[in-house]
Amino acid sequence: LRVDAGARIVVNDLDFRSTGEMAGDSIVIRTNWDAPNHRVFVAPANAPERANWKLIVPENAKASIQGVSLAGGRVFVSYLEDVKPRIVGYDLDGNQKEEIAFDTLGNLATVSGSWETPLAFFSFSSFHVPSTIYQYDVARGQRTKFARESAPVRPEDFVVEQVWYPSKDGTRVPMFVMYKKGLQRNGAHPTILTGYGGFTASLLPSFTSKAIAWAELGRVYGGANLRGGGEFGEAWHRAGMREHKQATFDDFIAAGEFLIRERFTPSRHLGITGGSNGGLLVMAMATQRPELARAVVCDYPLIDMLRFHKFLVGGYWTPDYGNPDNADEFAWVRAYSPYQHVRQGTKYPATLFITGDADTRVAPLHARKMTALMQHDADNGPGDPILLRYHVAGGHSGGEPLKVQVKNAAEEMGFLYWQLK
Repeated sequence: LRVDAGARIVVNDLDFRSTGEMAGDSIVIRTNWDAPNHRVFVAPANAPERANWKLIVPENAKASIQGVSLAGGRVFVSYLEDVKPRIVGYDLDGNQKEEIAFDTLGNLATVSGSWETPLAFFSFSSFHVPSTIYQYDVARGQRTKFARESAPVRPEDFVVEQVWYPSKDGTRVPMFVMYKKGLQRNGAHPTILTGYGGFTASLLPSFTSKAIAWAELGRVYGGANLRGGGEFGEAWHRAGMREHKQATFDDFIAAGEFLIRERFTPSRHLGITGGSNGGLLVMAMATQRPELARAVVCDYPLIDMLRFHKFLVGGYWTPDYGNPDNADEFAWVRAYSPYQHVRQGTKYPATLFITGDADTRVAPLHARKMTALMQHDADNGPGDPILLRYHVAGGHSGGEPLKVQVKNAAEEMGFLYWQLK
């Protein structure tokens, strides 16, 4: 921290994550120091040492803090409780001043603005609600619609509900399900299930044209909030990492079983999709329970988990997965690594792998190797192929022109339409 008197140390003696922002003559500090769900302190900018920290927002055991931002003289704290977002505004004394929330299930983005200006901005979206930016007058407590993404969709035509289901060990796991109003649970609707479950990422309903296009045809779209993510704070993350990683896959498998049991879909109409860590997720399910789904779209995936740390930036992910060079940790990873669990003569779901030369994050060798192995060993016929879509100029982080994005999306959805019809 730099102030008029020069540089000052805020904190350097805690093995916890701490971030700070300036609020006039004060610094607001968010930290998980002795608080897995995070808490917020304030300190004078000219004396920011930990002895001068004053707690203004204590840890909430039922809601994890996802972000802290400053605007209009307020400290806006973004909470996630039961995977439902809300934003609460506080003054520097810790007094609650306002709360921003929506009745519709969705994704409420962190407030942006500056400490000195009276206006703040935030956005909201859901599977069926295009991203909408709101302007918030802090002094008046009024919000108005500022801009909305243009999309030919009628949100009132769809339903997004949150359901809960038991995982293998009895843990209750939430999932968001979207479908068109009037849908009857007759056990016959083609369904797409997606998930992530890693690196503290929270999977909230956000607008996606794929979900709209799918649901408009009377089909079902679901997103599961798996252990390994950040939906319930650090404890939820740790429950699905390292030696506990199998819990993530158990949660995803249980989500598919729930959709079948509750008569949304049969297994022959169930498709699963995931990318990156989500690609590992869907291939773990495909190799552990190949009969549960009909089709898989797996993009830019991690699959050979005994070697993931040896290529590109994979070494940075050993804190979440474990290090296969360590004998004990090798055993955790070997137990679920999809590449090592392809069984000759097994019929697997029809699978579309997607990767490319320009991926600088996950080495494309994962998808290439898995495609070759499954094409050789799987007992799949021409109607349930194992395919590889290889982009010579595409990669993990997108950045393609709009027409390329549309083409790629059409290929993925076309594959699922074909397999789940």
